[in-house]
Amino acid sequence: MSLLRVCAFAKCLNRRSLFERCAVRVSLQDRCELCVSIRDAAVRRISETPWQLQRRNVSFVFPKREDAKKRVLKQSQLLDVLDARIQQLQSDTVLDVQHANVQFVKAPSSGRGVLSGNDPQSTPKENTVLPNSGQTVDKGASKSNPSRWMEKLNREENKILKKQQNLPQKLNKNVKEKPIAKSKSSKSSLFPGTSRKTISKVKNTVPLVDSRTHMELSDVTRAVVSSTVSSTAAAAGAAAAAAAAAGAAAAAAAGGAAGTSHKVSKVKQKASKNQTLKKTVTDAKDGAKELKELQKKVGKPVSQRTSSNNPEHLQPDNESAACVDAQLSIQSYLEACVCAGDFERAQKFLLSQHRVISRRKLLNTEFYNVMMRLWAKKGTLNQIGRIFILLEEAGLKANLASYSAALECMGRNPNCSPNVITRCLSQMEEDGFSIDDVFSECVFQQDERDLVLKAMQIVQPDYQPILNTSTNQSLPSLVQDYYTQRSDHHYPKLDFTQEELQERFKQQLNMEKECTITIDSVEAAKPITEHMAKMRELLADQRARWQKILLQALRDSKVILANTSSKDFRPNLYPYLCVLEDREYVDIMIQCITNMPPSGESLKILAADLGNRVYTKYCVRQKQHNQTVDKLNNIYNNYTDMLAKDTKEYDVLPREQWCKLVTDHSSGPSLQGAEVNLPYIVSLELGTFMVDMMVKNLKINTDILNPAFHKKLIPILYHMYTFRSTRQVGFIKPHPILSQMQQEAMESKLTFDSYVMPMLCPPLPWTSVKFGAYLLTPTKLMRSVDGATQHEVLLENCQNIHAVLDSLNLLGNCAWSINKPLLDIIISIFNDRGSYKLDIPPPLSEAPKIPHFNAQDPTYTSSEKAHMKREVINARKKCNEMHSLRMDALYKLSIANHMRDKHFWFPHNMDFRGRTYPCPPYFNHLGSDVTRALLLFAEGKPLGPKGLDWLKIHLVNLTGLKKRSSLDGRLEYANTIMEDILDSADNPLDGKKWWMSADEPWQALGCCMELAKAVRSPDPTLFISHFPVHQDGSCNGLQHYAALGRDVIGATSVNLMPCDVPQDVYSGVAQQVEEFRLRDAKNGLKIAMVLDGFISRKVVKQTVMTVVYGVTRYGGRLQIEKRLKEIDEFPKDHVWEASHYLVRLVFNGLKEMFTGTREIQDWLTESARLISKSGHTVEWVTPLGLPVIQPYHRTRIKVLKNTLQHIHLQISHDIKQRPDTVKQKNAFPPNFIHSLDSTHMMLTALRCYSAGLAFVSVHDCFWTHALTVDTMNKVCREQFVALHGQPILQELSDSLLKKYCSGTPTEAKKKKHQEFMKLMRLLAKVPETGDFDLQRVKESTYFFS
Repeated sequence: MSLLRVCAFAKCLNRRSLFERCAVRVSLQDRCELCVSIRDAAVRRISETPWQLQRRNVSFVFPKREDAKKRVLKQSQLLDVLDARIQQLQSDTVLDVQHANVQFVKAPSSGRGVLSGNDPQSTPKENTVLPNSGQTVDKGASKSNPSRWMEKLNREENKILKKQQNLPQKLNKNVKEKPIAKSKSSKSSLFPGTSRKTISKVKNTVPLVDSRTHMELSDVTRAVVSSTVSSTAAAAGAAAAAAAAAGAAAAAAAGGAAGTSHKVSKVKQKASKNQTLKKTVTDAKDGAKELKELQKKVGKPVSQRTSSNNPEHLQPDNESAACVDAQLSIQSYLEACVCAGDFERAQKFLLSQHRVISRRKLLNTEFYNVMMRLWAKKGTLNQIGRIFILLEEAGLKANLASYSAALECMGRNPNCSPNVITRCLSQMEEDGFSIDDVFSECVFQQDERDLVLKAMQIVQPDYQPILNTSTNQSLPSLVQDYYTQRSDHHYPKLDFTQEELQERFKQQLNMEKECTITIDSVEAAKPITEHMAKMRELLADQRARWQKILLQALRDSKVILANTSSKDFRPNLYPYLCVLEDREYVDIMIQCITNMPPSGESLKILAADLGNRVYTKYCVRQKQHNQTVDKLNNIYNNYTDMLAKDTKEYDVLPREQWCKLVTDHSSGPSLQGAEVNLPYIVSLELGTFMVDMMVKNLKINTDILNPAFHKKLIPILYHMYTFRSTRQVGFIKPHPILSQMQQEAMESKLTFDSYVMPMLCPPLPWTSVKFGAYLLTPTKLMRSVDGATQHEVLLENCQNIHAVLDSLNLLGNCAWSINKPLLDIIISIFNDRGSYKLDIPPPLSEAPKIPHFNAQDPTYTSSEKAHMKREVINARKKCNEMHSLRMDALYKLSIANHMRDKHFWFPHNMDFRGRTYPCPPYFNHLGSDVTRALLLFAEGKPLGPKGLDWLKIHLVNLTGLKKRSSLDGRLEYANTIMEDILDSADNPLDGKKWWMSADEPWQALGCCMELAKAVRSPDPTLFISHFPVHQDGSCNGLQHYAALGRDVIGATSVNLMPCDVPQDVYSGVAQQVEEFRLRDAKNGLKIAMVLDGFISRKVVKQTVMTVVYGVTRYGGRLQIEKRLKEIDEFPKDHVWEASHYLVRLVFNGLKEMFTGTREIQDWLTESARLISKSGHTVEWVTPLGLPVIQPYHRTRIKVLKNTLQHIHLQISHDIKQRPDTVKQKNAFPPNFIHSLDSTHMMLTALRCYSAGLAFVSVHDCFWTHALTVDTMNKVCREQFVALHGQPILQELSDSLLKKYCSGTPTEAKKKKHQEFMKLMRLLAKVPETGDFDLQRVKESTYFFS
């Protein structure tokens, strides 16, 4: 039997070479009989039993020699004719010619066996209608007849010769142009599987002008023709399309000079035509000259290619994008089947897709590789041979993973012949692969790599793989010296021993294996009453009963689904319900019920949450199954040698060290690349299925809380509809009985997903787009909307983002601890009654009571009923808001309390602009004043000579009282209020409570406590401080705009220019707004008088800050409205009118102050508008090499059908759709500036790390120890100057010109050409810059302060 397997595999390996030698030369467009025969043979082979297939000899249907010769002869004759026709068009000096537009639809590639009617590129519904004297070519005439073509060609040549003979006479006359005749479309059926074509003839005559002008027009036409021909002459159909394009270009040029046929005198008519012609020629000459100048400006040769011929600009068509979605679903379904151990289902599904031609076109080699790996694990070489046969039938080629599976199977089979392995290696070489490529590029699971090596050593006993680890990628100029000159680098160590770090790794690994963690709630400190104990017991009993019910319902559903897809071969949810244990699905559903708010949750959000939890567990289980955990443990233990304080010094970055360790531990499974796929739509369907199961099966007795009620089982979850704005949204709402039980139980435990918690060990360094952060939990490097893939594709294709990855790693390597005294104070207020003033949400017991009234009561008038309804709505809204805020605070404080005696880390990722964020969603340093105040650096450093002063200045900054004072003035103020500072530290709740009046009260209190300990220490310079000191940018967005435009006035306003005191732009705008208000108040404007005394820096700050980031007047009004509502003394009935009035004044004030900024912002906005209008999304690359694409497309609706509810998904990131012009243009300026401030932050992080500093950022607010503030300030300024020392706007202009203006439309007088030229002129015209000297930033004290 083993010999038979070897023979079958040997035949399958030799089969491709036979096919390529004998069948690949066959004409693609005359393939009717051949395609049908190959397809039928493939279907017969698939339908045969495995035994018949194994015994069947590999055979092909070869065309007869004579038939093949005839086809090749006909094709070559047609190509000769088309080539001659193109030569005529190129050499023709008279534009008065007849042309035939011939269009061929590209046939599918050989070997696929797919009829073109089913090909994704063909569109049978749209018939190509081309003019040919109104005549229609039927099916029989569609076949090329050389004699007929030659006769037509000769007739046209004779006509052209006659016209050339009469050329001197025509040059002195004006020839009337004939109107273009409309072609009549007609249909004719070709042989099955081909597209139809109609050929008709149109005579286009152009009035002639003087010879010089005529030659210029002819040159332009020939340039277009030659460019088109050169790019498409490889195939006959494409060559014909080129000829058609040339004819269309000539027609377009003629149409621009066409006269209007009116009944006027011949003299006037001729004169007007001459003027029109001269104007057309002049415009053409000017346009060509301008085009050459613009393209020379960006260093590119003048190209006459149409933009549509540039594949870089082509938007994916709907069908191809739909294919990508379908392929993701197919691959995830196969992977789920294999993971669930349902090999038979996976095999049947793949064969069902392979048998049907329309489905087969969706398959790629990776789908077949999934099955190859499966059979390789079983050691069945003959099955792998069959899959190789299927690959060839599908017209696909084996890749490295295919050969890796084959070699693995041979290594697993002890009786495998060396000859078979040798043949496999020979076939690999013929396909251009080497065995070293297998070990360098393939992803291995479990023992796959060792078995491939074993197979190789059977034929080459001394073989050892040579891994390709060279990285010759170029570095951005900004960091070139950072990576090449490291002599002065001193990378910091963590304040932990290697043993401690290894123990923390084990704790984190165990937590991620469980996927969830249960912690104590901070509400557990409350005394347990008898009623609370009763409610907790009731809930526990009900949950145990619900678990049994859900377990049985899940098993029953799986039995039904297991037999659903036997006929239609459509993937269903069954495999996805088998990738985990049944109890794990049930636990996820019970956790969902526990965390559901009383107001309910949107079905879509709830389903997505459930699907994501399943996906997370699925990924973790797969990594455990692939045996990557042990290898990860070994590599991480070695990695700690670089981080720990008790080991030697290293001169490499964390990413570089990790990559080296992975190369050294190359044996065993791969750590990255084996990620499982679960498309967003599938995840949503799975979550909806689980919600449906809960709604239908979970019930509770009505008398559980009140025995007086009639006993009846009712659902605990209800599916209902509500309105969000004008949209109807499906909601899942818990029954009031369940909500009441949960509220009264006040449970002392909270269960979170493991990724919600901070990490207990340093995160894995980001080494690629798909590896980094958590140990097992899947994490995206770039945050994106669910379902969006364009960002990941860009990242995988980009050249080098090592600097970006390294900056994320350095931010994540900072260790944190909890400020325990401050945490205890906050928890005490939280468990009391909260405090609105201190941003501690009160409990729901403080919520307003919802009024009850009978709407049918006749005693109420209609106005009273309306008033009561509004009160009910407002009360419910307030209750929901209070519950949301209370739970958010509960989660944050409970996590902080759980971590109070531990050190922890925040892994980081970024958004599509490069802005960085910590991965844990609830508790992190990007949070509110409360969460920031609770965080301290785990490693302390002495204050040093200036550290105490920086602590005092930082405290004054937190109060917001001395924004316009110098640093010396702030320090002096801090010394004068030292008594209040010490009182706040000693008696925060019972003393003077000075700290409560600060802008950031909790951070101010924490700083007071740190200052008190420092000043009371024997030597403050030696006091070990863990407190982070902040340096905040002065309206950082405006700083970048001012630096881009070298605007002296703007630079001075935002502290780029050295000044004795800080220039507070927010206070300046507030002062200007106050002047406007005083003027209006004198004129008697009521709202101006109402605002007297209420216009402050805080009211206008957010709007001023976000105007530079593209906020609209509507958004600015909402910001000001929120600030006014926070002022207790301001009359609430004037908030709406006052916010409208103030936002207008703020915008007017900014327009007067920042003129240079407005020019750059307008240039960016208009550029984005024209780019998106041309059908492209706006893309650019940051100075650190990070590619950015704006994911704003026109919204399309996708309906997700379910028995519970049809979910309408509004998808705005679909690359199939045209860009959303409004969003693209409005978002480009702020997104571009955000990408610059993230670049500045990353550069600062890299340089601070090499200087041995602890560095953390909250976008444009940088944190470090008090000891190292001066060093960080120096680095921050130097990197800002280095960043803006680059020609950023010019490089942006060049890159946009290259991407969007690399070709010109052939329609010289069409609207598209005008828009194209307008875009090119705009992009080439970079806004002028001023005279500001960037080097002055290094001297500016208040640039960041």
